[in-house]
Amino acid sequence: MKITDIRVGIVRIPLKTPFVTALRRVDTAEDLIIKVITDDGHTGWGNAPATVVITGDSHASVASAIKDTIGPQILGMDIDDREAILQRIQHSMVHNTSAKAALDIAVHDLFGQKYHLPLYRFFGGLRQRIISDLTVSLGEPEQMVQDAQKAIQAGYTNLKLKVGVDAALDIRRVRAIRQAAGPHIAIRLDANQGWKPKEAVRTIRRMEDAGLNIELIEQPVAASDVEGLKFVTDHVDTPIMADESAFSPGDVFHLLAIRACDLINIKLMKAGGLGPASQIASMAQASGIDCMMGCMLESKIGITAAASLSAGNPAIAINDLDAADLMADDPIIGGISYNRNELILPQAPGLGITAVAGWQEWDYR
Repeated sequence: MKITDIRVGIVRIPLKTPFVTALRRVDTAEDLIIKVITDDGHTGWGNAPATVVITGDSHASVASAIKDTIGPQILGMDIDDREAILQRIQHSMVHNTSAKAALDIAVHDLFGQKYHLPLYRFFGGLRQRIISDLTVSLGEPEQMVQDAQKAIQAGYTNLKLKVGVDAALDIRRVRAIRQAAGPHIAIRLDANQGWKPKEAVRTIRRMEDAGLNIELIEQPVAASDVEGLKFVTDHVDTPIMADESAFSPGDVFHLLAIRACDLINIKLMKAGGLGPASQIASMAQASGIDCMMGCMLESKIGITAAASLSAGNPAIAINDLDAADLMADDPIIGGISYNRNELILPQAPGLGITAVAGWQEWDYR
């Protein structure tokens, strides 16, 4: 099974409601869809959303990296040489983690197809179902309460609230949602780098003193401020998670070495694919640190890949894999399915994806 062709397309999927964070607003998810084709007619699927405010990757830069630089380096390689292919993907150019992730996912899909192995079993097969939270976008407290109540009615027992724009208003937001949701719903916060270190400590302590029972707080300070992240971690009781500070295995090694956080958020588009993401999970497990499996606003292709790693790896204790459930349409045929707050992994080989409705090649030049 040798790689003979790589093609790039794009899908645009409206969201059920706008996705709003401290960094951006999105109304329509736009996802590059990658097809890696082999000489025996198999197709491996990958994807890469453009998230310029986090990864720095645009659609055009991802497509160019795949078609002009990384892709040519793996043409002709045999899928059995999986590790050699993954090494070549990572070393063909620096940065461009979304492009690397898209190709890495497709290669893993093909490997699973060749050996008739669902990808979650390739990664350990620990469980076939995993629980995800649902994200509540940043907004006025009343609107966020309504969105939280809808999520709870849909069966979600874990909510991730976007905060980080106005600390005083953030406390009002969280207090209102806790009162509406009751004590049995787990609430996580994602500040998306929105607070300064001392501001974060003051805000989190006020939430602790108010008994708001926050499960964890994700990336309270700027991604580059690792010392600030450690300051927050050291001065509050609530577990602190690194997200934008934790891209590569090297980043995570440094965070773990200085104990700058209590948890790591792994995302395939940050790490560069399933290969580096697996390394991050192993390092965290060896350090006694749990991981969350997260995602960008990506289609069910990337969500299935991320869920497969999470389902197989004991280091990944919690999941934020709601992106495909935030979309008003699903052009991806196969892959994971949602049952209330559960993601059910497919038993078909690889990702279990057979087609993408409406897929057509995209001219990025």
